[in-house]
Amino acid sequence: MGDNSTAFSLPQPHLQRTKLCDMDDQELEPLYIERRDELKQIVASMIKPKIVQGRTLNGKEFVSFLGQILEALNKGEIPSTGSLVEVFNKAILESCLKLYNERMERVELPVSVDKLQLIHSLAEDEARKLFDKQHFGKHHTTESILKLDEEMKKVFRNFGLANEYQSSKLCEARFSECEDKMEHLQSLKLPSMAKFNAGFLHCNQSFELQCVGPAKENYERRMSKMLARSRALFIKEYNNKLFNWLVTFSLVMIVIGRFVMKFFLLEVAAWVMFIFLETYTRLFWSSELLYYNPIWHMIVSSWETIVYNPVLDMDRWVIPIVVVLSFLAVYWRCLGGRKQLGTLLPLYRGSYGSSSRPRTD
Repeated sequence: MGDNSTAFSLPQPHLQRTKLCDMDDQELEPLYIERRDELKQIVASMIKPKIVQGRTLNGKEFVSFLGQILEALNKGEIPSTGSLVEVFNKAILESCLKLYNERMERVELPVSVDKLQLIHSLAEDEARKLFDKQHFGKHHTTESILKLDEEMKKVFRNFGLANEYQSSKLCEARFSECEDKMEHLQSLKLPSMAKFNAGFLHCNQSFELQCVGPAKENYERRMSKMLARSRALFIKEYNNKLFNWLVTFSLVMIVIGRFVMKFFLLEVAAWVMFIFLETYTRLFWSSELLYYNPIWHMIVSSWETIVYNPVLDMDRWVIPIVVVLSFLAVYWRCLGGRKQLGTLLPLYRGSYGSSSRPRTD
């Protein structure tokens, strides 16, 4: 066993130890140089040369090669236990994110903020359960789960922005429809408070049902202001338009009762209405005072019943009805006039030459 021992001691190279680095081999002890060469031979016989790509490396080349290996290890280019776990968990993270995206994409935007948050929580829990079931390693689990949470938050923020955009787009469309409808109700040919209230209610209900998402609160405020402004404007113009229509209607009925139908009671009733409307405003200096009169309220109730009811919408059919009534009035006037003319003409019976009167000279 002693023959296989390679241990031996080196003598002191020189007495001046502080200057050893500056001395050449000629200045050192010959015995030291001899034993040093023996050590080199022993070391060379014990190790094998480093061969890379079929070429033996010398000392400088080996040092350079070792530096390249260390740099590759630091960059993660050479697989290690930690890097293998990280790669394996990365594939699991991708599958978990894919599952989360699939669950979130099932949502038909826009939806309310609470509903979107609930769907996000359910999809997030499902993705975490999948990760807990498939992840590998313990030391890298915390880092991987934090990365998964961060990626899911990014996806959720994108869905939140998309939800806000779709909600604004939908609510803007419903708001524009209601605004157009209110403008149409302002320009009714025959003013009707009942029709305006029905359109107002339908518009408000459709907006509440169809406008959803984070933009609903903002558009609700805009909707309330727009509807209040439209109602105030309609009420302001309603009585004036109705007054003008009633005056026109009374004049038309006077003409029809006197010249077309020649119906005395109809003409008298039309004159009474016309005189009441014109005289009242002249006596009290303003037509606005008329609107507080109980008789005016009765007239308004009758007008609303005739103009807008479940059977007939006069505003939609007023032109066809006027055309038909005009045609019937002209037809009745012409036919009735001919019959009356026929009754006024004398009727002669018998032949022209015959006469019962005796002939005289």
